[in-house]
Amino acid sequence: MSRKGEMFAGLTVALVTPFRDGQIDESALRGLVDHHVEVGTNCVSPCGTTGESPTLSHEEHERVIAIVCEQAKGRIKVMAGTGSNSTAEAVRLTKKAADAGADGALLVAPYYNKPMQEGFYRHYATIAESVDIPLVVYNIPGRTAKNIEPDTICRLAEIPSIVAVKESTGSMDQASQILSGSNLTVLSGDDSLTLPLLAMGGSGVVSVAGNIVPKDILGMLEAWNKGDIAAAQKSHHKLFPLCRDMLSLATNPIPLKAAMQLLGRDTGEVRLPLTPLEDGQIANLRKTLSDYGLL
Repeated sequence: MSRKGEMFAGLTVALVTPFRDGQIDESALRGLVDHHVEVGTNCVSPCGTTGESPTLSHEEHERVIAIVCEQAKGRIKVMAGTGSNSTAEAVRLTKKAADAGADGALLVAPYYNKPMQEGFYRHYATIAESVDIPLVVYNIPGRTAKNIEPDTICRLAEIPSIVAVKESTGSMDQASQILSGSNLTVLSGDDSLTLPLLAMGGSGVVSVAGNIVPKDILGMLEAWNKGDIAAAQKSHHKLFPLCRDMLSLATNPIPLKAAMQLLGRDTGEVRLPLTPLEDGQIANLRKTLSDYGLL
């Protein structure tokens, strides 16, 4: 089956938002975009969970997306995070991202207010009616407090501009139901589940670990696409401890920013209510990075 969101197949990196002394480090952000162009990352996604969107002001949120689109200059796709638990706000942010030149928008399920399934449907349908860029549904019930059920996602697939889903439920059954019941492109929202999802018909990943090891994730995807299953499995098992640490040591993106600081790629700053890793956690992370060969 041909899937309608294949323009987002491959590796999308969920970009961190670099901070310096509490402010967005615009120079560092531009450098991140350039880095991903150079290594061959397929797409970058600013202002998602990893980009600490909950603590960006509306002005900062728009500015980060504008900087990333401007720096990308058509050299790399941009899937801008523009979700909100207010439909009107999601429409506004998505329109701004479209105006800035984003190739698509990543829209997290409305969080906290826990809509009914019909509310989820109408939320995304309203955004789709308001903008002309491709939309990616981001389903992460561990953060939003409610699952967008597979039947609802398959119903959303009937809307032409809704092209893909970032699948972060951790449920292979849910992913299977979406893949068999729709022509949406399914992207893994969990680095450690990328290979299993590819085996079921998924097309790629929106990756946290891709901030650190984009070439290795691209290598795994390439091996799978060439039919070299053994090489893909080898990559998966090498990546697994790193992917595990990014999510298990503390809430994303705390461990990721700590890792980037250890590797000299970020200040490590996160905004409250997120707090830095403790010394013992940093020691564990340092060992994982060292075992991987990064330190």
